[in-house]
Amino acid sequence: MVSRLKPENALSGVFFFLRIYVLLLAGFSAYRLALFLREFASAAGTSPAEVLQAFVMGVRFDIVISSYLLALPFVVLSLASFFPRIYPALRKAVFYYIVAVSSVALLVCAADIPYYNQFRSRFSVGAFLWFDSPVFVFKMIAQEPLYWMFILVFLASAWLFCRLLVKVFAARPFMANGGNAGLRISVSVLFLGLMAVGTRGRLEKKSPIRIGTAYFCSNAFLNQLGLNPNFTLARSWLESRDADNRGVQLMDPATALANVRSYLSIKGADAGHPLKRSVSFGAAAPRKLNVVIVLMEAMSAGRTARGGETRGLTPFLDGLSRGAYRFDNAYASGIHTYNGVFSTLFSYPALFRHHPMKGSSMLRYNGLASALKSHGYSTLYFTTNDSQFDNVEGFLKNNDFEAVISQKDYPSSEVKTTLGVPDDYMFRYSIPALKRMYERGQNFLAVYELSSNHKPFYIPEYFKPVHARDDLAIVEYSDYSLRTFIEAMKTEGLLDDTVFVITGDHGESLGAVYDIPLNYVHVPLIFYSPKLIKSAEVSRKPAGQIDVFPSVMGLLRLPYAHETLGIDLFREERPYIFFNYDDKYGVIDDESLLIVKTDGSKGLYKYRSGDRKNYATEVPETVKKMQTYAESNLQSFQYLLNRR
Repeated sequence: MVSRLKPENALSGVFFFLRIYVLLLAGFSAYRLALFLREFASAAGTSPAEVLQAFVMGVRFDIVISSYLLALPFVVLSLASFFPRIYPALRKAVFYYIVAVSSVALLVCAADIPYYNQFRSRFSVGAFLWFDSPVFVFKMIAQEPLYWMFILVFLASAWLFCRLLVKVFAARPFMANGGNAGLRISVSVLFLGLMAVGTRGRLEKKSPIRIGTAYFCSNAFLNQLGLNPNFTLARSWLESRDADNRGVQLMDPATALANVRSYLSIKGADAGHPLKRSVSFGAAAPRKLNVVIVLMEAMSAGRTARGGETRGLTPFLDGLSRGAYRFDNAYASGIHTYNGVFSTLFSYPALFRHHPMKGSSMLRYNGLASALKSHGYSTLYFTTNDSQFDNVEGFLKNNDFEAVISQKDYPSSEVKTTLGVPDDYMFRYSIPALKRMYERGQNFLAVYELSSNHKPFYIPEYFKPVHARDDLAIVEYSDYSLRTFIEAMKTEGLLDDTVFVITGDHGESLGAVYDIPLNYVHVPLIFYSPKLIKSAEVSRKPAGQIDVFPSVMGLLRLPYAHETLGIDLFREERPYIFFNYDDKYGVIDDESLLIVKTDGSKGLYKYRSGDRKNYATEVPETVKKMQTYAESNLQSFQYLLNRR
């Protein structure tokens, strides 16, 4: 029956495939509804509007999967429609192809429901880890009546889908065969372009749809309800094939954990949480102050007067540091913005090229937002650009940030480049929100991710830099933006009751001497609080972004529990700080820099004088101590990741 039909023209082909789209979307939505009903109790306390938003979000992900499944059949039939002799056979082949791939997609949806009930996450490649014991798996399925129910549901849905698909293929063409060939080609190309947009899931250029796109509220179930399990399965499979996600194997995990427990003076044994410790401050009264963290894009310590800059690029930051507690030997965890965001807020290091915020199954961490939220703080994150870039919004909302304010929230007229709005506009936009919370007595954590000091540079007309060179002028503008923010906080009466932490997400490659350009990871780290810090204090002890979380909690004297690799810089010391440079890592103290590459080669340098001589063979014990320190920390974090 299918093979006797004549080829349709391109326009009828569009409507033909739209009918198949509707069938697939209906099937996916039906399974989403089944999951919702199965886990109805998990949506307790949410509003009907939030439930509706989860289902609408689901349609977006379903369109992505449907577009991937139907793109090839559309191209095949569009081309075959110009060749009447082979068209019937190809049409029949396309029918069976769609039946096959759609059945597999529906099977994944059926399997996803019991999978979510068991693991509280959508279907992923992790489900197949059991198949090293297939006999066990099949026995488990056979002995559980609930699984048989989902198998029967799948068989019924696949049968119904096939019956309806037969009707679509048997229907008369929307338009008569023939027509203008140029028009048919144009319409086909246009529709294929729409399908390509469908596979991305978003119109924004910087990032396609991501798992984090589905996270829109504080309810973990509704955040995941909008996902399509075929999407999460595909993403998890791709991630499993990426060498960057396979984990580090630098040393024995048990040895690494024992070393880190010694470094951190952790007493007692907890097999489940080997690095967990509870921190309290005795009779000392808590300081319920607001917390503001500013991550300045590419702000190297080398751009400040303290770091040796003589051209006065950061006059405000330099002046601010003279009334603050600053750490002159502080380093970013890595060389990417996501390294800076993750390490600063969650106190874990960068692991070479591993992207901690993009996993198909996003982990929850007990980071700064969670700790402060447990003490009644509101938590906000401000970024100038697209919140889906680096999966920032989804990851942070899954980790106790109540709101992520980004490009979508600002007036479109203020968006100047692909990086969104200028830094100073983001600061000005945020002040009313902070003021409202302050006036109602609500403490807050506000984190700002700046981006102006990143190409393409944009300097507003109202700012007049001293230097003509773009790379210098933009640093001046970043400093100006920070000044306008601090001044606005003072004007609104917010300054005295706030602790500010100012650092760089990473640095900038300035005057590179070694394989790791130190200025790319050497960043300012300034704690500024008029109420707590009355005079400047300077520390040269090693410090890092991973120390921000416990140091903030220490300043506030708020009790908390953490299992991180960070320390309270105001009460503890570390012998070294370490950082990643994608394919190598560095370890540093006040005198020596050790660089270890993935091929095992090592270099030990007296970096203060810029000495290029490699001293590694002359002081092997120093190399061993520094290497063991870094690798113990990195391997311990890998252990925690593996244990989820």
